[in-house]
Amino acid sequence: MDINIILIVAAILVGIGLGALIAFLMIKKSSESKATNIVKDAEAEAEVIKKDKMLQAKEKFLQLKSEHEKVINEKNASILQAENRIKQKEQSIAQKQEQVQRKDAELDSLRSNLTHQLELVNSKQQEVDKFHRRQVEQLETLSGLKAEEAKSQLIESLKAEAKTGAMSMIKDIVEEAKISANMEAKKVVIQTIQRVATEHAIENSVSIFHIENDEIKGRIIGREGRNIRALEAATGIEIIVDDTPEAIILSGFDPVRREIARLALHVLVTDGRIHPARIEEVVEKVKKQIEDEIVEIGKRTTIDLGIHGLHPELIRMVGRMKYRSSYGQNLLQHSREVANLCATMAAELGLNVKVAKRAGLLHDIGKVPDDQPEVPHAILGMQLAEKYKEKPEVCNAIGAHHDEIEMTSLISPIVQVCDAISGARPGARREVVEQYIKRLKDLEALALSYPGVDKTYAIQAGRELRVLVSSDKVTDKDAETLSFDISQRIQTEMTYPGQVKVTVIRETRAVNFAK
Repeated sequence: MDINIILIVAAILVGIGLGALIAFLMIKKSSESKATNIVKDAEAEAEVIKKDKMLQAKEKFLQLKSEHEKVINEKNASILQAENRIKQKEQSIAQKQEQVQRKDAELDSLRSNLTHQLELVNSKQQEVDKFHRRQVEQLETLSGLKAEEAKSQLIESLKAEAKTGAMSMIKDIVEEAKISANMEAKKVVIQTIQRVATEHAIENSVSIFHIENDEIKGRIIGREGRNIRALEAATGIEIIVDDTPEAIILSGFDPVRREIARLALHVLVTDGRIHPARIEEVVEKVKKQIEDEIVEIGKRTTIDLGIHGLHPELIRMVGRMKYRSSYGQNLLQHSREVANLCATMAAELGLNVKVAKRAGLLHDIGKVPDDQPEVPHAILGMQLAEKYKEKPEVCNAIGAHHDEIEMTSLISPIVQVCDAISGARPGARREVVEQYIKRLKDLEALALSYPGVDKTYAIQAGRELRVLVSSDKVTDKDAETLSFDISQRIQTEMTYPGQVKVTVIRETRAVNFAK
């Protein structure tokens, strides 16, 4: 009995061992199969990754190659443009040299011709003098009077005749003066006021945004510069963050955009939340705020000047003048000043003050529309005034203040003169006073460097240079050559706005004393 139990137990243990062995072998085979599959999958995935990396490398190589070729093409284009400019300058210089040589040849021929003609004139004059002496001698013989006695009688008769004619002429002149006195007086007043100079301030094309500390600069720049890029894209203004302490520079040619960027930065820094979505939201709000402020500025300006009945669109354009500049001069300040000058001048001349003030305020309205067609701003302003039903005198004054059209009323020259008073005087626009004074001194010193020059005066805000020369050292012919030489030196050696008129004055005086 015990043996059977032992055999049964042994059989069971052997069965369990065989089952465990079979299970172990099956598990080992399955694991080897899975491992083989995993290795194959890993190899396939590695091959796919390898192919992707190779494709990416090829794409990066092609991209870098195209960018490199683009840079090279741009540099080649710029070099070609520079070469073309140099060639054009060389051609221009060669043409100018040819013109100078031709003029020299013409001057030489003129000199020889004049010398020959002077010799002929001198010989003819001698013959005329001899003939005159013979005629005088014959007349004295025939008349029985000496030449001096005949001359005295002739002078007395001519005096009486001249006195009668002069009295008649004086009477005619007085009558004509009474008729035209009013018009001539107005012209004199206008010309006098045109010489008045006033002081002005100038604007720049950049704005400075002050911050409390330099830590805010990092928040404005944002991670990898995303905030500053979003702000530049939303406003169209270049934002310069440099080493300037506690300041950020806003650069742009459009003052409206600069103001929008400045106000948006102020709101963002005050609020503390600075990210691209918030930037776009704030910029849109500020744009609406600026548009409302522009309309308010236009209304306040018209109220201050006492101008009524302007079209709402014209009022909006007047407000936009605050954010526009002309050669650095604020356009609204310039237009307000022109309006006040026009009103004063019109009152002095007995003209319509309201019309003059209206025309003065609107004379530069063509500089501020949203679209900028390729027409002069005076013509564009006249078209806008006609579109919004302004009076013909106002439209003509706007269109004629730079002589684009003919003036048809006295308001037009008044606006032109007041525009010159406000804008074309020293310190009004981009030049600062020191630069202006230095330029005038350089002008006078340049002319004084020539032999025979006694005095030089730079007048009309440096637009005219008057040169006084010695009559015994400089002839009339030399004066013309001197004027040309000075103008050429000014053109090549100096920088100046507009043009400079060079006037050489050669004055001959005969002085005697009665003792």
